Amino acid sequence: MKRSGWLRGAAWVAAIAGVFATIAALQHGRARPSRVDAPLIPTAPDVVATQPVPAVPDPGRLATAAAAQIGVTVGYDPSYVRLAYPGGDVPADRGVCSDVVVRACRAVGIDLQRALHEDMAIAFAAYPRRWNLTKPDRNIDHRRVLNLMTWFERRGWSRPISADPRGYAPGDIVAWDLGASLTHIGVVVDDGQGGRAIVHNIGAGAQREAVLFAWRQIGHYRLPGAVIR
Repeated sequence: MKRSGWLRGAAWVAAIAGVFATIAALQHGRARPSRVDAPLIPTAPDVVATQPVPAVPDPGRLATAAAAQIGVTVGYDPSYVRLAYPGGDVPADRGVCSDVVVRACRAVGIDLQRALHEDMAIAFAAYPRRWNLTKPDRNIDHRRVLNLMTWFERRGWSRPISADPRGYAPGDIVAWDLGASLTHIGVVVDDGQGGRAIVHNIGAGAQREAVLFAWRQIGHYRLPGAVIR
């Protein structure tokens, strides 16, 4: 193996190890990792909180906003933080995988913190019960992958999971099962050569990497009504 390939492989091992290293700390706090054995898409009641979706959805802006986080978000920090509401965020130089998605969606006028909090307030039972909570928590609910997946499904964002990269467009959102009860999420972007890459944070800040099919996909989402160019 060439030295560059060895280094890249070592970087991946280090990144994954960093994510696994957070589990023990998380288990002693409220910001616990999502479990993949939770019901991913629970049966939803008829009532769904009305949340704004752009009149002309622009997935290109969402992809651009995800890519803009590269070099800004340089660390991975799963700490539980009390946030402002609505529009609350942890410091821009840090976060977890879900924060990449939350920040990108705000660029197209969707505040997932508010959206999930309002939906969970009227349909708490529709969401995974994995964190010993009895009511919504606007500081952390939108930062959990399984909660995001549930909201996307309830809002009609789901798209087919495919082995064909042509089924994915810039601005799509993809979720994965990393194993060991860990889930992950990121935003599809152009790789600069007509292919697909992912902007995500798996331990070293926001990065653009060719990992669309690196792990088992468990969710694929797209802005409703989006026109793919």
